[in-house]
Amino acid sequence: MAQLVYPIDPDTLLADVDAARSMARNYAEAYQSASPYPHICIDNFLPEQVLENVLADLRNRPEKETTFARAQENKKVSYVPERLPAYTKNLFYALNSRPFILFLEEMTGIEGLIPDPFFFGAGVHETANGGHLDIHADFNLHSKMKVERRLNTLIYLNKGWREEWGGSFEIWDKEMKGKVHSFTPLFNRMVTFSTTSDSFHGNPSVVNHPEDKTRDSIALYYYTATWDESRKSHSTLFKPRPNSADKKDYAEIRRDVLREFTPPMLYRRIIGPLSRLGF
Repeated sequence: MAQLVYPIDPDTLLADVDAARSMARNYAEAYQSASPYPHICIDNFLPEQVLENVLADLRNRPEKETTFARAQENKKVSYVPERLPAYTKNLFYALNSRPFILFLEEMTGIEGLIPDPFFFGAGVHETANGGHLDIHADFNLHSKMKVERRLNTLIYLNKGWREEWGGSFEIWDKEMKGKVHSFTPLFNRMVTFSTTSDSFHGNPSVVNHPEDKTRDSIALYYYTATWDESRKSHSTLFKPRPNSADKKDYAEIRRDVLREFTPPMLYRRIIGPLSRLGF
């Protein structure tokens, strides 16, 4: 197969719908038949100038806003799109627009995908030396829109990154017995995968860049209006790897117990303050 590039104009960030859907058809079988759950890795995904412009933007990053520092997720920062420079912010809007949604629908076979205008959890993610993200399955319900999470799309921004520098994206089997795939976070590499309560993934190998550079990525999430109120919502489900020093997420276990035995209104009123206290 000839190398295909997503048909977005680097200057206007507009994309041709028909060309996007045509490109997606080349990857549909590979995505939908992948194991242990549907996923794909596409190198040189965007026109290179698009991400060169993003890198230029990121030389002037805003003040750190959302940070993660705990056993399961450490030395990680998330920058919401609205606080980023104009070009990168507009790229997020482009990847939430009709051409890219139709690209994803054609490739994944999932119809009715809904972008997240709030970018809940999405943005530019930065992991510093010593940082990692343990293996997990993502939250399954968008708490504001009440829609079901279905897809993650990650685009990496790291030129010349080597596997031995850590931070590779890993896909694990549904029984958490072993790693199935690993993808080094190379510049302009895109990974998209279906999110379920057992689509276990993460970047647990600690980042250790010799020049102290961060591991950076673009992250976006997509949903469908298929949530059934009979189902149980959950936040991120961390799973320790076998024979590792990974820690169980006892905070989430405690929240599950509270959720099970506390009336919904009372739960909503107490869980926020308790979470801020580390409960």
